Amino acid sequence: MDLSNLTPAEGSVKKGKRVGRGEGSGRGGTSSRGHKGAKSRSGYSKKVGFEGGQMPLQRRVPKFGFTNINRKEYKAINLDVIQTLAESKKLEKIDLDVLIDNGLANRNTLVKILGRGTLSSKVEVKAHGFSKSAQAAIEAKGGTVETIA
Repeated sequence: MDLSNLTPAEGSVKKGKRVGRGEGSGRGGTSSRGHKGAKSRSGYSKKVGFEGGQMPLQRRVPKFGFTNINRKEYKAINLDVIQTLAESKKLEKIDLDVLIDNGLANRNTLVKILGRGTLSSKVEVKAHGFSKSAQAAIEAKGGTVETIA
């Protein structure tokens, strides 16, 4: 190895043409930017969603309604699902851990028990929320309802 075969590291040398370095370079004058207009100026950058002066899509599409930023999304589980779970696993206490273990909820979801179906056994249920009909049905069979904060 000697000075005649030294080369720069791969990717360290920029290979593009240097623009704006005089007429003799072949890229002087307007420096390949054309004449006048926003794109020829220094500091030009296109705004996100800009469509060349045409009304942008985000402004063309109609907007309506209201989105509540404080909305709480619940995973709904009905009484018939609770009943089949209690029968198949022979459970008397159903809480969030039991629902997660059986694939009915995730760790980060809020669970609400709804009143579809009937109960035939006494069950203790712990969840984030209950409908009035579900609470009445559980308590009618002698079970208890506990709301998790």
